[in-house]
Amino acid sequence: MNLFKQIENDIKSKKFSPIYLLMGEEEFYIDYLTNLITENSISKSEKEFNYNVLYGKETNVDELISICKKFPLMSNYQVVVLKEAQDLSRTIDQLAGYANNFLESTILIINYKHKSLDKRKSLYKIISKNGVVFESKRLYENQVQQWITDQLNDKSIKISNKAVAMIVDFLGTDLSKINNELSKLIQLKKDLKEISENEIEKYIGISKEYNNFELRNAISEKNTFKAFQIADYFAKNPNSNPMVVTISMVFDFFSKLLLYHANDSLPDSKKAFIMKINPYFIKEYNRASKNYSIKRVTQVISIIREYDLKSKGSGVKNISHLDLLKEMIVRIVS
Repeated sequence: MNLFKQIENDIKSKKFSPIYLLMGEEEFYIDYLTNLITENSISKSEKEFNYNVLYGKETNVDELISICKKFPLMSNYQVVVLKEAQDLSRTIDQLAGYANNFLESTILIINYKHKSLDKRKSLYKIISKNGVVFESKRLYENQVQQWITDQLNDKSIKISNKAVAMIVDFLGTDLSKINNELSKLIQLKKDLKEISENEIEKYIGISKEYNNFELRNAISEKNTFKAFQIADYFAKNPNSNPMVVTISMVFDFFSKLLLYHANDSLPDSKKAFIMKINPYFIKEYNRASKNYSIKRVTQVISIIREYDLKSKGSGVKNISHLDLLKEMIVRIVS
């Protein structure tokens, strides 16, 4: 993230590059930097004549270059944003000529989402030399948890590790989705100093007792009763708790537990780094390792894979997801 901070600081200091190639799987940083460049380079009054947005499916490279070569009206810059640039992947290298002979008063922002531009292409090499390339990679779960904490710390808002885990468990690792939910919560709760599990439950709609995080804990502790309670809750709220997500979360837990066992001799901090988890949660794996040996963990992973197929209709008929989930829980904890 050092490169991101550098780019962010340069933009805020009005140090602009003529071309920005913002690419990768994580949309949040691409959208954030695009908006930041626009807001800092042209005013609202200048935007009417000096802001152009094109879409990869609806334009071509010649049209894009033609717009980029126009001079701004009553402004130092014009901003040209090419959204969904990946839809121009077959011809986008034709933009290399302009990138090598750009107009200094034009700021071209290329949003290449969900994938990255081939680094062997001339365009990539030329923008790397004459402009800015930022690859926005999908964050790991532990990195997303830290991102949430950092975002809230910047606003002087505290949040517990469990509340953070609940958010990631429910919303996944999509930063844009998480940011939207946190923004709504902060707007609803003025002068918010701390986000508790109660706020998460009330404003984001995540049950603090019945969620995948708590199910994982119940299974790791071999608490069948609690696990069944959560499964029953999931059955009553299927849209918020899809079976595929639950199985994925349980599978992820045991995959990490396997890593824990494989690195048993290392200190907890090293294990957490290898497992890509927040060090706060290492104690959960410590407890689970006492209930599930490395041999048993490999067996459990096979069981979860079996029920993943069953949940998708393979080899079963007329069995509810609730029954499948309870059956899987019993086989894991027994």
